[in-house]
Amino acid sequence: MQSRLKFLDKYLTLWIFLAMAFGVGLGYFFPSVAQFSNMWSVGTTNIPLAIGLILMMYPPLAKVDYSKITIVFKKPKLLIISMLITWIVGPFLMFILATTFLKEHTGYMTGLIIIGLAPCIAMVIVWNELAGGNRELCAGLVGINSLIQVFFFSLYAYFYLEIMLPLFGIEGLSLNITIGEIAKTVGIYLGIPFFAAILTRWWLLKAKGEKWFQQQFIPAISPITLYALLFTIVVMFSLKGKTIVDIPLDVITVAIPLVIFFIIMFFLTFLVARLFGATYTENATFSFTASGNNFELAIAVSIGVFGIHSPQAFAGVIGPLVEVPVLILLVKASLYLQQKLYHKSI
Repeated sequence: MQSRLKFLDKYLTLWIFLAMAFGVGLGYFFPSVAQFSNMWSVGTTNIPLAIGLILMMYPPLAKVDYSKITIVFKKPKLLIISMLITWIVGPFLMFILATTFLKEHTGYMTGLIIIGLAPCIAMVIVWNELAGGNRELCAGLVGINSLIQVFFFSLYAYFYLEIMLPLFGIEGLSLNITIGEIAKTVGIYLGIPFFAAILTRWWLLKAKGEKWFQQQFIPAISPITLYALLFTIVVMFSLKGKTIVDIPLDVITVAIPLVIFFIIMFFLTFLVARLFGATYTENATFSFTASGNNFELAIAVSIGVFGIHSPQAFAGVIGPLVEVPVLILLVKASLYLQQKLYHKSI
């Protein structure tokens, strides 16, 4: 049951846009901030960004009753539909949008295709929480999608970049991405908060009991998600603040197909899941799982293969900058659809 929105929650959209503006201003007027942040990087992992993402995901994961995760298999028809939209429709749609809008910008086009190859396993937990989705179902889908990414991302990259691109008259590209590299990225951004949440939940339930855990601990850690979200947005936007201001047309060029992708995937999934009898909480979870992308993995792959200053890496960084405001608006759309299609007053 969704709690009454507190002050921070009520004006969350405003805080997000202010955080975006603050981040851009910080990166543009104080480029040393971005340089300092980049100093705290190990390989392709930016430590401040990783900390923000991990803290952001910890509270929602701690709230999950993991004994109920098998709920994901209780409606196999909806699960199959979700997998088809997420793993078949999604990558193909992004490929079509990339080759349609960015054919003259092959670097950005390639970056966008890489973005489309894997669904989100991080921010989706936050969007699902804000939209009142099913936490257990979300955790189950994130787990399934994480495993699929680890074992099949390289194959997807080969198929779309080396087979599909030549079919569209574009020279194919070769990516050497190992399962280990993908597993490392997934492990950092999902594994750390996931295992921390499981251990915390198990220990505190045993030591303090269910009542204390639900009434004391959960309310205490819940605000961390929103504070960490705002911190993460400031860090992300500050890293590319100067670039965003200097080449705004390039940002818009990359942003247009991304916005179209998010909107189509969200409403397509919501409509199909509704037609197949999904409850609102299930529908919100399916829709946000299908809408977002694993930008952390896309950025890591693009930097590792093409370099940190490549157009592919730039497209990867622009991805979450576009996703954050669009997905927060889709959270509003989801709650509106709950009222209209599920006849529930919020």
